[in-house]
Order: sequence, then structure tokens, then C-alpha cells
Amino acid sequence: MTSERRSEWPLVLSGLVAITGLVVLTFYDWRNGGLIFAGGVLLAALLRAGLSDSAAGLLRVRGRMFDILLLLGVGAAIGILSLIIPN
Repeated sequence: MTSERRSEWPLVLSGLVAITGLVVLTFYDWRNGGLIFAGGVLLAALLRAGLSDSAAGLLRVRGRMFDILLLLGVGAAIGILSLIIPN
């Protein structure tokens, strides 16, 4: 049985940005928090696109293109909604 050690820093990094966005959204300004959260999702898409499958760790769910397009779509949707919803 071979034990392959994966590095999960891409997931942790994008998760920390997203959690920061949720904290800002909850306690300060919802628009800025939503944009920071969207940035965390878009960062995950960028990391998934730039890293190999083994280096992406748990960011790898399905195929590379599916993961990238899904993360880009969700990040863009959250960012656009954060900008267009009136106060």
C-alpha cells in the first residue's frame, strides 16, 4: 500500500480568503464581503487551472475543465450579484 502525501495548500488558501469574505460580510459590509468571497472562489479556479492534478489536491473534483468552468461561473455569479444588488 503506497501512501502518497498530497499538499492541500491550494484549498486552504482559497478557503481562508472565502472565510475572510464571510467574516467581512457578516460583521462589516455585505458588498465587500461578497466580493472577497467571490475572489476566494476565483482564486480556487486560478489555482486549479495553474497547478497539476496532483498538486491541486482537493480542488480536483472532476475533470480540469469542469472544475475551472464551475469555479469561474460561481465566482463570477457571486461577484456580479454582490455588485448589482442595491443596498
